[in-house]
Amino acid sequence: VQLQASGGGLVQPGGSLRLSCTASASIFSIYAMGWFRQAPGKEREFVAAINWSGIGTYYEDSVKGRFTISRDNAKNTVYLQMNSLKPEDTAVYYCAQHRSPSGVPYSTVAEYAYWGQGTQVTVSS
Repeated sequence: VQLQASGGGLVQPGGSLRLSCTASASIFSIYAMGWFRQAPGKEREFVAAINWSGIGTYYEDSVKGRFTISRDNAKNTVYLQMNSLKPEDTAVYYCAQHRSPSGVPYSTVAEYAYWGQGTQVTVSS
């Protein structure tokens, strides 16, 4: 399985970006997906996850109400809509495919089997 993330860039505080992650495999639709991020000098941290059907979504507390995860199984793609961006959101963002359909537990790095290459998000004026 190969995951290709895109959509990162430089944005001013308060701005928006939409990240996309497309999977190479047709089995994409039966697994949960997640987004993580890693800032310089910090560990990779959970951002959001979505179960196989798209009905179940989970968010890290600091992004609740600002970020929205969604998926289009027909396109093998998961999205992360990021609004009201803050400088502390600056990081490399990674998409990942979970080992299960439910995505539980959803915030543990080890529960994700495949990872994309990362896309840089920089929030700065």
